[in-house]
Amino acid sequence: MFGRLLPRETSFFDFFEEHAQLTVRGTAEFVSMVETPHNIDAQARRIKEIEHETDVITHRCVEALHKVFITPIERDDIYRLITRMDDIMDFVEAAAERIALYEITVMPAEIVDMAKTMCGATRAVEEAIKGLRDLKHPKHILAKCVDINRLENEADAILRLALARMFKEVKNPIEIIKWKEIYENVESATDSCEDVANIIEGLVLDNA
Repeated sequence: MFGRLLPRETSFFDFFEEHAQLTVRGTAEFVSMVETPHNIDAQARRIKEIEHETDVITHRCVEALHKVFITPIERDDIYRLITRMDDIMDFVEAAAERIALYEITVMPAEIVDMAKTMCGATRAVEEAIKGLRDLKHPKHILAKCVDINRLENEADAILRLALARMFKEVKNPIEIIKWKEIYENVESATDSCEDVANIIEGLVLDNA
C-alpha cells in the first residue's frame, strides 16, 4: 500500500525486514552460545559481526531518510523504529561480549531460558515487521505484538528467579556482579523488543 509512494530504489520496509532477519540470526547464535558453549570466543565474534551488519542497515536507513522526499510513514516513526530495533542487537552483543571476556563456560539454566525467550521475541518482531507492508490484516500484526509483550513478561519473571537463586546460592560477589550484568543485558534486549512492538502498535492504530 505505502510502497507505491516510494522511489523504487528506496524501501524502508526492506531495511526493517533485513534488520529483523539478522536480529533473529543474532539471538539464535546467542542461544547456541549459552546452550553449547564449546567455542565462546568464536561464538561471540559471530554475534559481533551480526551486530555490525545491523548497524550498517540502521545507518543506511537513516541516510535514506534524509534523502527521500516522500516516506511511507512519518519520518520520526521510521527513525524510532529502526533505532529501537538496533538496540536489540546492541544488548545481545554486550551480553555475548561479557561472557567471552569473563571466560564463562558453565551456564545456569536461567540464562538458557532467557535467551530462548529473547529469541522468541525477536521472531515475533520479525513477523510483525513483515506485516507493515500490508496493513489490510492488522489483527495478525497486533497478535504478534501481544506475543512480544507476553515474552517480555516471561523474561522478567525468569530474571527475578535467576537473581533470587543467585543471591541465595552464590557466595562469590564477583560472580554475582558478572552474572547480574549478563542477565540484565539479555533482559534489556527483550525490553527493546517490547519497545519495537509498542511502536508497531502505534503505526497500526494510526493507519487503521
